[in-house]
Amino acid sequence: MTQSAFTKPPTGVWSIMAPVKGRIAGAIALAAFSAIASLGSLLMIPQIAVELLSESPDPAVIWRWLGLAAVLVAIAFTSRLASSAISHLAAFKLEVILRTAMAEHLAQVPLGYVVTHGSGAIKKWMQDDVQSLHAFVADTTPLIGQVYTIPTLSLVIVLITDWRMAIATFALLPLGMALIQLTMRDYAEVRESTDRANEEINGVIIEFVQGMQVVRTFDDGSSSFARFQKSLNAFTQSLRDWNAKTKLPGSLATLLFEPLPLLIPIIAVGTWLMAQGSLTFPQLLVFLLLAPRLCGAFKPILTLSHFVNQSKAGAMRIGSVLAEPALPQPTHPKSPQDASVTLSHVTFLYGDLANGDRTALQDVSLTIPAGTVTALVGASGAGKTTLARLIPRFWDVTEGAIKVGDVDVRQMTSETLMSWVSFVFQDTFLLHDTIKDNIKLGRPNATDQEVEAAARAAQAHEFILALPNGYDTIAGERGSRLSGGQRQRITIARAILQDNPIVVLDEATAFADPENAALIQDAIAALTRHKTLIVIAHRLPSVINADQIAVLDRGRLVELGDHDKLVAFGGVYSRLWKRYQEAQNWELRGSASTAPTEK
Repeated sequence: MTQSAFTKPPTGVWSIMAPVKGRIAGAIALAAFSAIASLGSLLMIPQIAVELLSESPDPAVIWRWLGLAAVLVAIAFTSRLASSAISHLAAFKLEVILRTAMAEHLAQVPLGYVVTHGSGAIKKWMQDDVQSLHAFVADTTPLIGQVYTIPTLSLVIVLITDWRMAIATFALLPLGMALIQLTMRDYAEVRESTDRANEEINGVIIEFVQGMQVVRTFDDGSSSFARFQKSLNAFTQSLRDWNAKTKLPGSLATLLFEPLPLLIPIIAVGTWLMAQGSLTFPQLLVFLLLAPRLCGAFKPILTLSHFVNQSKAGAMRIGSVLAEPALPQPTHPKSPQDASVTLSHVTFLYGDLANGDRTALQDVSLTIPAGTVTALVGASGAGKTTLARLIPRFWDVTEGAIKVGDVDVRQMTSETLMSWVSFVFQDTFLLHDTIKDNIKLGRPNATDQEVEAAARAAQAHEFILALPNGYDTIAGERGSRLSGGQRQRITIARAILQDNPIVVLDEATAFADPENAALIQDAIAALTRHKTLIVIAHRLPSVINADQIAVLDRGRLVELGDHDKLVAFGGVYSRLWKRYQEAQNWELRGSASTAPTEK
């Protein structure tokens, strides 16, 4: 079952549990029935006491009451087991529904939404928040049947038995409930704060583990681990502050719902009434037996409140994910006729200008003819990556239009657009799967011969054959068993196998060693032959032969032309080129501890 299980994006705990509401209702009903049967078995004891205290006790009557008590105990036990089984099965079913729905929905939202939130937040949605709802459905729904049934039924029984003793029985309950409310104050704010800290911890842990090689090479862990420690300290401190505020009322509430405090007024009032001759021992026995059950019913209120509040926070986040608008798909899709790319007065804003969010691109117009090479150049934050990511619709433009051929990218289905545009990232990503399946990721039905041809073109075939199992070697998590250059050539082989007409390339050789850089350049040459190539340039020498160089500055296209023209123009590109040349004129002198000096 997928998101179709929801008629609309869920907005709360109960709406998000709608797909399993029938099972939840059954679990609650069985738990309530178990509580009724359990109370009924206890009430057999006063009946036996009445018979024992009579002038001529009848053993047959006593055995009938004992038999009925045993039957009720068996019913209570069986019903409770059935309730727990049903609630746990419902919880597992809901996990499958929610994780499937979120996974499918995240595949439909703009890629920019996923990139912006990062792996830490996504892990928390998919794992922690869904798990909190599992706990609510599995463990809390039976508690609901118990928490509401036992006090209600007990109130009716004690009022029928003796209204004066009923007052004594419930005397401490209002104080206990008030202490519970005091304990749970500000819970929503504290929960939101700790959840934010938890998301940050998840993100930092993932970042730390993925960068472990760099950390161990360049750092003893003190600085790289500082972000994690800071996040952990903030998370711990928020819990300490909340615990300091709630420890006293929480402890008092727990104490009041222990059997002894509750039995004290019952015994005192009951003894006095028996001395007055207005209460019998079997009647007092009813209250002595019900008081511990009342404690057992009210004490889970704290647990119930915790689960409810925790699940509310998780449900809100899951609901917000499922409510995120999917990338709009055209009603009448079109396909382009050629591999040219045109940007017409493109403006793009991250978020909302009213909230102080920045404009990443402003009125950018650029024509990229089919089969040409266009380099995007500019300082960090100029908008190069944003512009490149708008072409495959990581986000939709705020204003203007982007066309592939003569078709607006918004008039193409995601499948059609992705069959025209390949994106080779500088930050490579490989699945924990075989080398062959990683190359086939874009074309799962490719033959082994086509995979090998793509690997040869990407300069990867030789090193793949040298691996323990060749193309069937497991790449490891994020390709951890391969070097950076090898991972990059695998991703290029993947793009070559796709054979899309347009390639957006986040310069793959920016941080490669000379040997790998040469191999990667050969692989890129094979990838981009007869293709429209858009390069996000980090090193200017790599793009001096581009057909055109688009220079971005603070989100605007400020210069356009080839290398010689832009150098002669004396503008932004000329200054960047001059700085590049100056950066080449330095060398290390003296001992290894001597700092770099300029000539």
